[in-house]
Amino acid sequence: MTMVRKLGLSLGLAAMLATIPTPFAFARPQPAAAPVPVANERLWLGSAWYPEQWPESAWPEDLRLMKASGANVVRIGEYAWSRMEPSEGQYDFGWLVRAVRLAAKYDIKVVVGTPTDTPPAWLTGKYPDTLQVDGTGKRLGHGGRRQFSISSQRYRALARDIVTRMAQALKDEPNVIGWQIGNEPTDESYDPEARTAWIAWLKTRYGTLDTLNDAWTTAYWSQTYTAWDQVPFNSDKGNPGWMLELKRFITAQWGEFHRNQRDAIRAVVGPKPFITVNLGGLGWADRFDRYAINRDLDLASWDDYVGTGHLKPYRNGATHDLVRGWKRRNFWVMETQPGFVNWAPVSNILYPGETRAMAWQAVGHGADAVLYWQWRNALNGQETMHGSVVGPDGKPLPVYPEIQALGREFAKASPVLAGTSPVSPVALLQDYPSRWAIDFQLHHRDYDQIEVLLDYYRPLKDALGAVDIVEAATAPLDGYKLVVAPSLNVITDAMAKRLADYVRGGGHLILGPRSGMKDEFNRLDPQRQPGPLAALLGGRVEQFYALDDKVAVGDGTASIWAEQLTPTAPDTRVLLTYGKANGWLDGKAAAITRKVGKGSISYVGALIDDHVMDELIGSAMRDAGVVRDFAVPADVELMTRQGQGRSIVILINHGRESRTVTLPEAMTDVLAGGPVRSVTLETQGVAVLSGEVRPRP
Repeated sequence: MTMVRKLGLSLGLAAMLATIPTPFAFARPQPAAAPVPVANERLWLGSAWYPEQWPESAWPEDLRLMKASGANVVRIGEYAWSRMEPSEGQYDFGWLVRAVRLAAKYDIKVVVGTPTDTPPAWLTGKYPDTLQVDGTGKRLGHGGRRQFSISSQRYRALARDIVTRMAQALKDEPNVIGWQIGNEPTDESYDPEARTAWIAWLKTRYGTLDTLNDAWTTAYWSQTYTAWDQVPFNSDKGNPGWMLELKRFITAQWGEFHRNQRDAIRAVVGPKPFITVNLGGLGWADRFDRYAINRDLDLASWDDYVGTGHLKPYRNGATHDLVRGWKRRNFWVMETQPGFVNWAPVSNILYPGETRAMAWQAVGHGADAVLYWQWRNALNGQETMHGSVVGPDGKPLPVYPEIQALGREFAKASPVLAGTSPVSPVALLQDYPSRWAIDFQLHHRDYDQIEVLLDYYRPLKDALGAVDIVEAATAPLDGYKLVVAPSLNVITDAMAKRLADYVRGGGHLILGPRSGMKDEFNRLDPQRQPGPLAALLGGRVEQFYALDDKVAVGDGTASIWAEQLTPTAPDTRVLLTYGKANGWLDGKAAAITRKVGKGSISYVGALIDDHVMDELIGSAMRDAGVVRDFAVPADVELMTRQGQGRSIVILINHGRESRTVTLPEAMTDVLAGGPVRSVTLETQGVAVLSGEVRPRP
């Protein structure tokens, strides 16, 4: 640690922390994941199917209709523990094997979901200690899902047993191309066994209570601990250092829970089938670190839902980019809505064509698979009202022809898109510790970090067909001309060095508000923002302000948050100045920049309006030498993928009126056929175009 005295750490504490093994995976830099051949070799289309809910005589017609819709993959098994093990030690996998083999007859591959999201009644009744205890101390009961404790060693052993036996039953089935562990991991548990694991984790992390007390500044409010069992373990608000470590512990527990099943599967089936975990929470959920969760998996996947209203292109597109950044590779959409959901305040149906457009947006941002939830409505249960592809009678619903058209398009486009992925000259940095730290102490109820990221994302996306969103702590930065960190609240010394090296090597870095306020223990850095990068910036934040009214900045306004900046180096320039503001900010610097080495570092201290942001990002792109892609009309989204010597352009008209797009050169229309120089898109219209890769200037 290079900043021991600045942080107020003793040399002994610094030395101890340097030797403590790190118990959470996300502290270890990892390379980008290697391609998963079967997952990325083509476009996949399918749905989640629950054969255990229907008579076996109905299966062939289900699969026939799937095949007719263009489906080539199906997910099964993830809720079927009670069918596989109807009583303890009594197993029935025959139906599962028959379902997999029947799918093969229709040339439909299978992803098998492990059933550990829904333990059977005999299990929770006989072993109530496996049930989750929520943050208030209430033990959950049977009848829902994810009611288990992720820390229960008994539950992990039972899960490993059923998963091992599933793998043994299916290991010789070539039609199984992948495995999904559980379904949408969500909640941690606060049961006694989890508390024991928490204390053990803290001992590994800190070694001694003196180290922990120093790191968390427990002298505040007499929080100092003299015994390990005094450290709280609940979901209450408390010391920010304790809250941050609890998030890291929860991440580690989910990682262990998934590795337990991953290792069981891999030991039986070998290396060929991919293993993934489909992450829900509309992508942006942060109950645990999603970079860490994905490190031990072959493939990132998520569940893409709109809920109430209609597709928000920037937000949904950025979520796809976030998911692509979890492993810095293409991903799968393991669930998406076939028209509507059942859990939103208003579960309206998407417009005609919007389901298709939503699928193509996923592909444009790097998805190689789109699977609908679900194929057929269950006759009862909590989600009977959810959208599906066919009804409970097994007959196609009105959305079926739209998915069928998508299936034909995927078949046409698959050979062209195989081996391609989005490639961008710019990246936004995302960091779960920073998100947690800001959310713990918002200081303004309207400070929404996702919206802050989207403020920076929108002008970059308008200019470019692809934008990367990657992990701040570990993602390689060398290939990016411009890197933007909208909310990098927690900056460690190692992270500061990486960013400084990037700038000195010729990179252009923009830091957003609240950057560098905290260290890795969620303590205020005694050095003013941006903390360990203040010297590089040649400037600092004098004070931050939660705004109750808009203030003037540049030729626009700022709202919610503003910081007063002061240059401390003679070559630091002021980019933006506040106008008449709150008295404290009037005439002061709102954004500053400095050239360092071959690159530059800039700091934006306010949440600025779209007009000012457009000017700021436009100027930054010019300075960084980032060349814009060709312009498209309003409401049209431009997406690009590259690879195999091909450049792919995907256009979607998200608006309610037709739009014509003029291309910079002739391209091949993959869906309609033939060369084109322009395309006209009706509402929800899609065009997929192919050309040769042209290197960026």
